[in-house]
Amino acid sequence: MRFSILASGSTGNSLYIETDEHAFLVDAGMSGKKIEGLLGSINRSMKEIDAIFVTHEHSDHIKGIGVLARKYKTPIYANAKTWSAMDGLVGEIPLDQRFHFDMETVKTFGSLDIQSFAVSHDAADPMFYTFNEGDRKLAVITDTGYVSDRMKGHIAGADSFVFESNHDVSMLQMGRYPWSIKRRILSDVGHVSNEDAAVAMSEVVAQKETHIYLAHLSLDNNMKDLARMSVAQTLESCGIRAGEYVHLRDTDAAESTELVLV
Repeated sequence: MRFSILASGSTGNSLYIETDEHAFLVDAGMSGKKIEGLLGSINRSMKEIDAIFVTHEHSDHIKGIGVLARKYKTPIYANAKTWSAMDGLVGEIPLDQRFHFDMETVKTFGSLDIQSFAVSHDAADPMFYTFNEGDRKLAVITDTGYVSDRMKGHIAGADSFVFESNHDVSMLQMGRYPWSIKRRILSDVGHVSNEDAAVAMSEVVAQKETHIYLAHLSLDNNMKDLARMSVAQTLESCGIRAGEYVHLRDTDAAESTELVLV
């Protein structure tokens, strides 16, 4: 199992994952042309994509879904409430490309088991995914206001995490956003801060080589260096030294990460 985070941030999100048998996207939150270019940067093509799994209907996760579905006849998977919320936002998608992926269920594609699970975000019915092949596990969780024990149970012990580290609380509080938006981000249906992300990570990492990709960083209220430093310091306060067996990795809003094995 290999993956690349094509883009991660408030301007657009998409993740590529493949096995020897299949290739998928999680979300397509940029223009179709941009996603095609990002796939090209890792020597992959939309023609190879077997399906797109949708997490929720916010534009930074679905912007390119309609055009890609129509151009490449790609199957789209989402839960019922997310499909209803997407109607009118992604244009016409043929019925034979519309598939339901219910909350808290598993779908199997060859050697890959994909588990959906609920998160806490201000969308119709948001959910994220874990990907399991043999004894290897990739957990993807962004766009949640907090990380519940149930979420932790789903993602615990992954070999690689794509984990939300959205904002620095002080930067957000002092920043230019109106209070209504700050309140929404800080709420239980908003986004996880660097420190809260690290506390949650400390409770789900196993004592083995683990890679954590800090994802969905705010362009206005966070920085890569700050996120890495804050997460590392908080992990250390919880008894985990970053760089020993837990490795922190950057993501980018406009450039894909290297295609790597889980």
